[in-house]
Amino acid sequence: MLRKAMGFMVSNPLSGVVGVLALIVVVASLLSENFLNSYNLVIIARSLAFIGMITIAQSMLMILGELDLSLGAIGGFCGVIGGILMVKLGLNPWLAFALCLVVGALFGLLNGLLVTLLRLPSLVLTIGMAGVYGGLNLVITKGVAITGIPADIGFLGSGKWAGLPVPFWIMLLFLVVACFITLKTPFGRYMYAVGSNLSAARMLGIRADRVRLGVFAFAGFLAALAGMLMVARLGSAQPSIGDSWVLGPIAASVIGGVPTTGGIGTPLGAIFGAAIIGVIENVIVLLGISPYWQSMVSGAIVVIAISLDSISRRYFKRD
Repeated sequence: MLRKAMGFMVSNPLSGVVGVLALIVVVASLLSENFLNSYNLVIIARSLAFIGMITIAQSMLMILGELDLSLGAIGGFCGVIGGILMVKLGLNPWLAFALCLVVGALFGLLNGLLVTLLRLPSLVLTIGMAGVYGGLNLVITKGVAITGIPADIGFLGSGKWAGLPVPFWIMLLFLVVACFITLKTPFGRYMYAVGSNLSAARMLGIRADRVRLGVFAFAGFLAALAGMLMVARLGSAQPSIGDSWVLGPIAASVIGGVPTTGGIGTPLGAIFGAAIIGVIENVIVLLGISPYWQSMVSGAIVVIAISLDSISRRYFKRD
């Protein structure tokens, strides 16, 4: 019975991750009476909004069998570029916001070009590109935040609509877009084909490199969007924006049923995985545990999630 139940969980990762999230929410509400407080739930939603956009991007790349560890650095660098355009150059804040999204897409496209043209492993290459984007960020800012962001765009980062943060609604919008692309379009079917077997996809006539470039560009766009929304939220372009957007999205995607080997999973499952991590980290804060434990917990979740994913898939592959 247990073996069959586990088999169902592996073959239906979405049902499994939803069940785990529900269980964690119940336990969290028992551990802290403040967990279900509306104020705390808004905090969770706002936190999920930013990491969720990176998770959507990372999950789509992982479906392809790729990883981009520079997404956080792209988000932070685009935020700094936006700050320069708005504050130092006096550009219209909405135009600057839009330009930064384009720049983020171009950075993602650059990563994709380097991966496809040079045939380099995306994991290794994007570690290097993270250093490039992060280094440029520090060279330009010298580690000092750019303040004086126009209040015009502040609503995008700190406003609410229907009781929930605006960034959360924006994240949900792009989650719908990502799910539609992956599940309802030929492009999405090509993504799964490329992630399952790149060589076979090429033999079938799928322009695999174009598919990979498209997803890398979309991932860069989402990273820039997250970075600019954070700038709007803080009212300043902090050089440290995006520093924590590396391990969490990978862990969330794996927990949500998107393996690092590619070919299966959905962005929706990845978001549920991000919600699990967000709830756990929120409970740590509510219980008064030192915030320094959050980094350790995030790292442990990554290791456990990837290990269990690898073990379970090897185990059930025997059947």
